[in-house]
Amino acid sequence: MGSYHVIGVMSGTSLDGLDISYCSFELSGNKNWSFQINNSTTISYSDELIKKLKNSIHTSGLELFQLHNELGNFIGEATNQFIQANKITRSNIDAIASHGHTVFHQPEKKLTTQIGNGANISAITKLPVICDFRTVDIALGGQGAPLVPIGDELLFSEYDYCINLGGIANVSFKKNNTRIAFDICPVNIVLNYFAQQKGKSFDESGEMARSGQLNEVLLQALNQIDYYQQPAPKSLGIEWINSTIFPLLEQYSISIEDQLHTFVEHITTQISTSITKNNSKILITGGGAFNTFLMEKIKSKTNNDIVIPPKEIIEYKEALIFAFLGVLRLRNEKNCLKSITGATENNIGGCIYQAF
Repeated sequence: MGSYHVIGVMSGTSLDGLDISYCSFELSGNKNWSFQINNSTTISYSDELIKKLKNSIHTSGLELFQLHNELGNFIGEATNQFIQANKITRSNIDAIASHGHTVFHQPEKKLTTQIGNGANISAITKLPVICDFRTVDIALGGQGAPLVPIGDELLFSEYDYCINLGGIANVSFKKNNTRIAFDICPVNIVLNYFAQQKGKSFDESGEMARSGQLNEVLLQALNQIDYYQQPAPKSLGIEWINSTIFPLLEQYSISIEDQLHTFVEHITTQISTSITKNNSKILITGGGAFNTFLMEKIKSKTNNDIVIPPKEIIEYKEALIFAFLGVLRLRNEKNCLKSITGATENNIGGCIYQAF
């Protein structure tokens, strides 16, 4: 087959909703992939489900597996509603590729856990479901993350750097003809946390951050965190943010606005440090691309060409690429690169459930 139609489903660490995209992929004779996002939407989580997902790292084993099923049911039902709302013919869907919600990510312990039971999704939608993309790479000694860079390699090759500003920022680029990628630093997990203390779900356009003042001492402490000195491959999880970032921020008795302003400065410092090649074309996606203040700060620290794509790509690039990872899994082709994760070999990630 050279033509595929897959629904990509992405649940990010910032818990701002479930991204669903119905995508088409074409493979031309010269091995070039093209894509189209046909339909897309974001389904909000209920307050109750957000609370459960936030607390998932503290629950018992039984409660975690109950939540695993509950989230699978939610994804299955949301996907069915998406299919019906967009009048998509089920025979024109090859599979659903679901990232799941990351609870634990500790690659140094060969541990990663994404919940949202694929069997439940398949049972509800009556479609094949591909999920659990990370664990094979972890078993092979890799970070299991980031996974998006192979999509950058094959779908967005015209860019020198691809940066996603989600709950955690990550970067992907080619060095010596080899794809390199790593998590840069937290973004929306931290920014949203402070905005929520002001009764807002997020800092719209970064206006609260803009109104704050830079705390140089805090900025220096943030930039000296050990992780930033480590070479790639490396990746971040919510456990690290909870144990490293938040305790450090809590040591400083400054206003929410000052915390936001200083952390935006920290983000832009780490991003500029990650871009080592001048005169580059840089694609910026993820929710952080809508943060006007953050984007102004990023642009002020580089002479490179910063490209903000259409809203559809900003919001749904990760769902698109997980759909593409699903395509590669269906083709039994490598969808996880050892040059990115540090695994002992390139590998094929993803379990397939077909409950009918």
